[in-house]
Amino acid sequence: QVQLVESGGGSVQAGGSLRLACVASGGTVSGNYMGWFRQAPGKEREGVAAIRRDGGMSYYADSMKGRFTISHDNAQNTVYLQMNSLKPDDTAMYYCAAGFLGGQLWLPRMWTYWGRGAQVTVSS
Repeated sequence: QVQLVESGGGSVQAGGSLRLACVASGGTVSGNYMGWFRQAPGKEREGVAAIRRDGGMSYYADSMKGRFTISHDNAQNTVYLQMNSLKPDDTAMYYCAAGFLGGQLWLPRMWTYWGRGAQVTVSS
């Protein structure tokens, strides 16, 4: 069974940076994509960024473009999310996802595997 474990969350002030990491283990991750989603209290889970593992093409939700960067290390089965210029609105639990089934990239139900999340809190 594939397991995804996130790390790197924490608390920062607005304008600061954090780097999240997600390590996949326990089996072969199906599909070519790995991604990051986030969910703030009382809100739906939303897509943040995704990356193709076979070529590195990356995709970003509009509000994250220019501030967040997704990258991957296939040898380490790890995907990263570098977050810069953080804002209080970025406060959320950030989830790693894998096993994209196809269709809409930012639709959570199209992803098979999920980590337990890493909390990111940005204060003003």
